[in-house]
This record gives sequence, structure tokens and C-alpha cells, in this order.
Amino acid sequence: MSALKKIARHRLPIASAAVLSLSLTAPATAFAAPRSPAVAPSAAPPAAMSTVGGQLLGRPGTQVNLGDGAPVLPKDLTARSWVVADAESGDILAAHNAHWRLPPASTLKMLFADTVLPRFPRTETHKVIPSDLAGMGSGSSLVGIKEGETYTVRDLWLGVFLRSGNDAVHVLSAMNHGVAQTVRDMQAHADELQALDTHVVSPDGYDEPGQVSSAYDLTLFARSGLQKKDFREYCSTVRTQFPGETTKKKGRTTRGTFEIQNTNRLLAGDFDISTYRGIAGVKNGNTTNAGATFTGVAERNGRVLLVTVMNPEKKEHNEVYREAARLLDWGFSAAGKARPVGELVAPKGVGTSPQGGGGATPNGGNSGGSAKPVAASAKSGGSGGAGVALGISAGVLALLAAGAFLVNRRWPLPDLVRRRTRP
Repeated sequence: MSALKKIARHRLPIASAAVLSLSLTAPATAFAAPRSPAVAPSAAPPAAMSTVGGQLLGRPGTQVNLGDGAPVLPKDLTARSWVVADAESGDILAAHNAHWRLPPASTLKMLFADTVLPRFPRTETHKVIPSDLAGMGSGSSLVGIKEGETYTVRDLWLGVFLRSGNDAVHVLSAMNHGVAQTVRDMQAHADELQALDTHVVSPDGYDEPGQVSSAYDLTLFARSGLQKKDFREYCSTVRTQFPGETTKKKGRTTRGTFEIQNTNRLLAGDFDISTYRGIAGVKNGNTTNAGATFTGVAERNGRVLLVTVMNPEKKEHNEVYREAARLLDWGFSAAGKARPVGELVAPKGVGTSPQGGGGATPNGGNSGGSAKPVAASAKSGGSGGAGVALGISAGVLALLAAGAFLVNRRWPLPDLVRRRTRP
């Protein structure tokens, strides 16, 4: 039996009422996040935030219940907001300002992918026209898409995940009836996932007035996206060859390629940081308003954790990855010892699962459905070779190859794969 299947047979205990809160403020009451565009975030978190996933998550400050034998949280964490969660059970092991609505940068591309990726077969091709690339923000990250060239959908998604290419996002949005329709689709999907802190203005995460999300919501997007085998392939690919320009010489037409590498430094490494053992994605971002943001997933010894870190105050190179790595290290040590302070909720409309169990409603109550997914096997469409999940432990590589990595079936989303949405 695989490690992930073993996890599916067990559930961590529900958080007790006597949870240790490191917050210095009084508990917040239930708070419904406004759906109108938000103003730029202040230097301090609101006194009252959303309680989706549990009452403690609405409190400002750090929330943790160490329990017996759990290690203390790492020192020198400077991020405005962060979350550490068990990807399989959905239990949140610790959080800091989990529902603070902040600019997300390119981590919002996880929601874009989770929304749009199922709508086009990976082998479908698209010839880029000038209007496809219109409206990109100044200084956007680009993968290098050229007008008049033809790309497969798979090419475009690799451009989105590896190079955070806003040009690839805009081409895929054009295929999806345009940017405005894609923004509406993303917002509707965020609402379906109960990611109520999120207000979408642009599909690529570029700084726009009112565009916000939260560490909690970004973790929901990653968990939902990782149910999709193509999403798992793209976010775990370290490097690949990307189509270049077509040239004609002496009557022969040729098209070159160039290498692109993933900008997720826990996956690809950098001169001052090593790959993280067990890492398998997901997405990073960086803009002027958002600072550095990152959501990652990693596996060790049969346990799969998600971490989201938003805007570290410390501005050293690769600081967002260093803080994410420290939180993952803590999570792997604390799992099974620290009592949950909340949970990642299931999408709306999810009924009772065959395994039973109670799922959290937006106000932290018990709906009778289950918010806790399990793993199941399915054939995966990985890229293969050293370019996929470089630096991931051998166990996770095997799981990826078998397609058993985070394929959640407890509350499967509607199967839209290969379904076209055009009239």
C-alpha cells in the first residue's frame, strides 16, 4: 500500500476547544469578506477577518496548538501571512493572519490554471494573433510568445508555470473568450471553492487596484489544482524546451527551441538556496504591491504538506523560499503532534462522503459533508525525464509516475477535462 493510500485510511483528531493562541487580541466574530474591490492593505491585519475554516483563523497573529511533543515554530518568520496545512486531511497545523486580504502576485495563476486548464486538450494548437497579447501590464514576466507562431496548449501551460508568463496567460485567456470572461470564470470558481477573500481583477496576478487573495485561499487553489494530473505535471516541471521562432532559409522552414526553467527556487534551486527535499510544486510570484509570494507542496515519509507564504518583511534574496522551507520543516516535525487550528474547507455543495466525517462550513460549523480528501490512483501524464520534479525525493517521484500524488477523490470537482466550453 502506498504512503498516500495509508494516509487515506487515517484522520488526524479534530482540533480541541482549548487551543493555544499566540494572538494578543480577543477572538474575532464571524466576518463575511466583502465582495467589492478592496483597498491597498494596511501595515497591520484587520482585527476581524473571515472565519472560513474555523474561528481561530479569523484572529490576527499566529495561531498554533503545539500539543505534546510538538516543536516550537521557527524563529525569524517575517511574512505578513502564512499557512501550513496537511494536504491530505485538510487540517491547518498553524497559521499567521490566514485570511488577511493581500495582493497575490503570480500565485493567483494557480486559480487561473485550476479554472481554465480543464477546458482545452493539451494537444490543441493555437496561432497567436496580435490581439491575444493586448493589455499586458508594463514589466510583465514573459515566456517569449511570438505573434504568428503556433503553440500547443501544453506549451502555453508550461510557459505559465515555469516562467510565470503573462503572455501565455493572455493567449489562454483569449482562447477562453477573452480576459474579461476569464476573470468572471475565475471569480466564480473562487466562490465555488469558498475562497471568499479573493477578488480577481486580472487573470495573471499583475498588480491591479482591488486585486487581493489570502494565504488561506491560495492554499485552497493549490489543493484543488493538484487534483488535476496536467496541473501536477506542469507545476513540478523544472525545465523544458519551449518553441522559438520559425525561420525560412534556402527554401527550408525550421523552428528552433530554447530552454525555460522553473522560477520556483525550492524546485529548481538557485546560487544561494538548494532544492527542498520532497518538493513537488506549486507556484511563486513577485510584484511591487505583493512583494514575494509562494505556495508549495512537499512530501516526506508519507505525509504531504502545503505551505503558503505572503510578503516577508525581510527582503533578503529568496527570503520567501527560506521561510517556506522552515515552515515545511516544522510541519513535518509537528504533524501528528500539533493539534489543528482550522481546516481547508471543501467546495460548495459537497455532500456526505462514503467515509463520513464532518466538513467545515464558512462559519466554522459542521455541515455534514466532508472537507477531507483522500488519495487515489490514476494514470498521470507526466513529462518524464530529469526535467520533471528535479530534486524531489525518490518516493514522490514514484508517486508522480504512478499518478497517485494528491488525486483527491473525497470531494472530486466536476470532470471538465476535454470538455469544450465554447458555444
